[in-house]
Amino acid sequence: MATQTYNQAILELAQTGTQALNTWAAQFSSPRTAAQQSHYLCSWMVESLKTKRFSKLVADDLTMWIRTARSQGAGAQLPELLANIERHYQVAQQHDSQLGTKLEQLLETLEELEWLVIADTTIDTKLKLNSEGQSSLVVCADVLEDAIKDGELIKSILVYVRGNEALFAKQALAQGLLVSQGNKKASLIKHHKAYQIGVANQLKQLCLLTAQD
Repeated sequence: MATQTYNQAILELAQTGTQALNTWAAQFSSPRTAAQQSHYLCSWMVESLKTKRFSKLVADDLTMWIRTARSQGAGAQLPELLANIERHYQVAQQHDSQLGTKLEQLLETLEELEWLVIADTTIDTKLKLNSEGQSSLVVCADVLEDAIKDGELIKSILVYVRGNEALFAKQALAQGLLVSQGNKKASLIKHHKAYQIGVANQLKQLCLLTAQD
């Protein structure tokens, strides 16, 4: 039996949670309030974690969402969160090849949106980019060349971004790409965050989520 990936595990969790919520809500003659939905999903997540219903790969996610729901109630927006996860990871399922070409298309799109895109420079030490406030994306030229072969992404790659994170995530998803959460400590470019794009769209933690228009 093949080992479940994080992508598969988080999508299964989101789909199962949404289905459970819909089944529960259908029992009532009137729509459930946001607070009631959040309370139900929080209880469902607690039980799922307790019984180890899902892979341990998503145990930390469940723990964090339970904590958030207990402190924020409806403000945790659990139904919306699960729907958004489902949307992102279904896209990832449909786009697991030619990611090298898709990454190149993402860089072109950001340039068209007047981002400063630097992909022709070798980066092997910490640098500071003077972009005068312009949104920017930097990727090491050597790393980019090694990571792409015949349109495929054959190695995970880091890109360094400073700008509207939501816009970056939205444009990446539009190309069929998942990107990791931003990491300042991993960045070689000052004031930028490092984002990982994985082979076959596989990541080991929840991707950067962007709201649907």
